[in-house]
Amino acid sequence: MDILTLEKICRPGRIVVGLILIGLGLYTGNNWFMLGLIPLAVGILGFRPFCKFTGKCSFKDTNNPV
Repeated sequence: MDILTLEKICRPGRIVVGLILIGLGLYTGNNWFMLGLIPLAVGILGFRPFCKFTGKCSFKDTNNPV
């Protein structure tokens, strides 16, 4: 599985996890669940922190060589 296919699967998952954590935080009143803002922001913005900081990921589209 290439990185672009994996990203298409993981990005919506991050958004859902972020929304669930924020919802739990609002429901329980526990502010630690507001950490759900991190996966929500990463999912919406498409920022890949691990790849950015390690430089180990290549995001070039292998289907459309330039």
